[in-house]
Amino acid sequence: MQPITYELLHVDKNSGARRGVVHTPHGDIQTPIFMPVGTLATVKSMTPEELKDEVKAQIILSNTYHLHLRPGDELVKQAGGLHKFMNWDRPILTDSGGFQVFSLSGLRKITEEGVKFASHLDGKKLMFTPESVMKIEENLGADIIMAFDECCQYPSTYEYTKKSMERTTRWAIRCKKAHKTENQGLFGIIQGGFYKDLRKKSAEDLIALDFPGYAIGGISVGEPKEEFLEILKFTAPLMPENKPRYLMGVGTPDYLIESALAGIDMCDCVLPTRLARHGTALTSKGKVVIRNANYQQDWGKLDEECECYTCKNYTRAYIRHLVKSNEILGIRLLSIHNLRFLTKLMERVRIEIENDNLIKFKEEFYKKFGYTK
Repeated sequence: MQPITYELLHVDKNSGARRGVVHTPHGDIQTPIFMPVGTLATVKSMTPEELKDEVKAQIILSNTYHLHLRPGDELVKQAGGLHKFMNWDRPILTDSGGFQVFSLSGLRKITEEGVKFASHLDGKKLMFTPESVMKIEENLGADIIMAFDECCQYPSTYEYTKKSMERTTRWAIRCKKAHKTENQGLFGIIQGGFYKDLRKKSAEDLIALDFPGYAIGGISVGEPKEEFLEILKFTAPLMPENKPRYLMGVGTPDYLIESALAGIDMCDCVLPTRLARHGTALTSKGKVVIRNANYQQDWGKLDEECECYTCKNYTRAYIRHLVKSNEILGIRLLSIHNLRFLTKLMERVRIEIENDNLIKFKEEFYKKFGYTK
């Protein structure tokens, strides 16, 4: 019996968007879904209770690279795994640390064996291999774990992208061989940059390995939206219909809707809490930069259409005061609101798919939010 399975409930007949359920050892996830990111075993400034009760999060992400560096995956294992360590009893997904190795560490050397790199914290020399990453992820004990992949920079040449994609496939084979924990689902990551033939080859090779789920990696890395959409719409249909489809690192409202339209089931991003730390709220009428002077005597709520804890209890003027004063509560209230804005958006997306209406909803949402296309 696979620990991770996907149940398709409905396909929007006008778009191909999928409404489904991902079954995991720690409960079911209704899809399409936005997954908040808790890099260091915490969604920044949020308690697990707030994530459940106020944000209505069904699953959270954590990060293999960061947790390996501190507090150490062996310590998390001693605590009884991530779920016990952070007091979260719903599903968890850990990414492999591949992206961080390539984005954070200045000194890195990629070989067939793995990646040698210097810790971004203290410069300590470390080595990540498919085998060592599987061991770390098994220690962390998440429900869904990701294969160790190489994430190409944007832009990259065809030759380099091809070499990198082929290595990611060989690493995926090694991950599958090394992964022993039965109550975890290991997902493969489709790479290939912005070259369609490489994406196709990557998808074919990984599908042949029969992972319980698949992700698209290496897009939403700074490319123009047109290129993002082109590769997304090309790659998503190549993924198996009977397994979860995960698009990594996507969290703006427009990209979440586009992903659902393309048939993606799962997305994650640090965006809502990062925006909160910079004093910005996502609202139904677009972004609100709360520190601006025009909110000084604004007694309305952040978003007239929102019923989150923040919007039910606090005014824009008060939140502006907190942000201007660098008070922690300001970040917390904005984080609750932004996270809830995205989980609520996806609740709506799920309903619109059931009603075969996602394309129309997208048009209405874009117009209101202020997106041009």
